[in-house]
Amino acid sequence: MATLRALECLVAVLDFGSVTEAAARLHMSQPALSHQLAALEREIGTPVVLRLPRGVRATAAGRAIVADARAALAAAERVVTTGRAVAAGTQGQLRIACAESMTAGLLAPVLRGWRRRHPDVHVTLHEMTSADALSELVGTGAADLGIGPRPSQWDGPLEVIGREEIVAALAAADTATPMSLEDIAAQPIVHYHPDNGLGAWLDDIAATHGVTLTAATRTRQATTAAQLAAAGLGTALVPTTALSASFPGVVRSLRPPIFRDVVCLTTLPNDPLVQRFQHEVHKRGVPVPAAIAAQLAPER
Repeated sequence: MATLRALECLVAVLDFGSVTEAAARLHMSQPALSHQLAALEREIGTPVVLRLPRGVRATAAGRAIVADARAALAAAERVVTTGRAVAAGTQGQLRIACAESMTAGLLAPVLRGWRRRHPDVHVTLHEMTSADALSELVGTGAADLGIGPRPSQWDGPLEVIGREEIVAALAAADTATPMSLEDIAAQPIVHYHPDNGLGAWLDDIAATHGVTLTAATRTRQATTAAQLAAAGLGTALVPTTALSASFPGVVRSLRPPIFRDVVCLTTLPNDPLVQRFQHEVHKRGVPVPAAIAAQLAPER
């Protein structure tokens, strides 16, 4: 296969009409340049330039391939330029997978700042309802970075960016005291569809306390569960990342409290874009809206 160096020599010789001038412009010796042209001619099977008493001239083959040679050199230059831009964080593509409950409260503010600083980096987002499904997406290379709860199985690079509390969301409460799982199990419950890994995780925790969570209503999303609870359909166990500052219902801590880690997963820990974005997520942490924190504060 013809090398880029040989194509560069061909283009330079035809542009300058002289082996001597082309060699000088490419910072090569004349014999080295002639060697490159000879290798290209052997690859093609025919001469590409005619050596004249004064200068050189393209053969029919040389004229036929010079446009493609220029295109190949331009493409190679774009490869280098794009690669450097990605390394500098000014271009590229970043594929993010995120737990759906964390998209609005945790990820959206990070993306807002990221887009201002990196407008030419194309970001795609996959929202997932299961930590294991999220880790599978990252593990198979379909996503560059995963943000969500700790999966049950993951042997790749992982960074803990914080912890989120699981709280009870409901339409109204008689007191500001924490609620036990027994209290919640005695009421109608807005629970999760089996596709949502949060539901199975909560069922396992409840079982360790000798409690069964019986669903009166089910949904696939934690944000929807909170809204349904606020509408009076029952009590929902939701992570604080699923609650907005304008949440219309009431929140109560659990006794004993339940927390889960929020992590970043990747198989590309040395990728410059992944490193930059992961740093931004870590810096953001796992915030709790002030209005939600204010409701939980009297219970501490």
